[in-house]
Amino acid sequence: MIRTRQLAYQHRAGPRLRFDDIDVPQGGILLLLGASGSGKSTWLALAAGLLSADEGDVTIAGQSLKALSKVACDAWRAKTVGFLPQKLHLSDALTVHGNLAMAQWAAGQAQNGQRIVEALTALGVQDLAQRKPRQLSGGQAQRVALARAVLLRPRVILADEPTASLDDDSARAALQLLQATAVREGATLVIATHDARVAQTLQGEIMVLPFKGGNSLL
Repeated sequence: MIRTRQLAYQHRAGPRLRFDDIDVPQGGILLLLGASGSGKSTWLALAAGLLSADEGDVTIAGQSLKALSKVACDAWRAKTVGFLPQKLHLSDALTVHGNLAMAQWAAGQAQNGQRIVEALTALGVQDLAQRKPRQLSGGQAQRVALARAVLLRPRVILADEPTASLDDDSARAALQLLQATAVREGATLVIATHDARVAQTLQGEIMVLPFKGGNSLL
């Protein structure tokens, strides 16, 4: 589950962001809708422990993030959260397969080649396993990053604009994989997007929170 209380964050060159308290049950789906600059990415970074809140607290899967040191938070994130950022952060020094294997290593897990193949196959990019990220198109890189995000079967999946650079068919496949993985693992899924296709594709009961400009989650 995800719970936030009195959450606030001050960007160095931007407005102070305050977010309403949120409770998302384990296995639930939360859709954050809003234009760029409305605070969606900041909320996701706070939920992933990539940013530390100035005020308030985030509790993810029963863990209060303010109770963790930076090192402990990094270890917790690797094992608990599948995070898909807007900037994909694939290592150019590694192959596609190597990027996914590194995610397993970061989480303290033994390399599982079969699981890597399954994740890549689910997104139709298994034939790209030995390519370097610079050899991928934008859409291919996006799908590889999606495979990495769901590879470790996380308790929580946070996706920031997961359909960016994808055509309709690829976007549908990516969203179906995200939701199917969340359902299979009982994971909570949060997607931040301005893409109307997301709400049209996701199935079942979905919490929708609109982000508007300014300093509040409305």
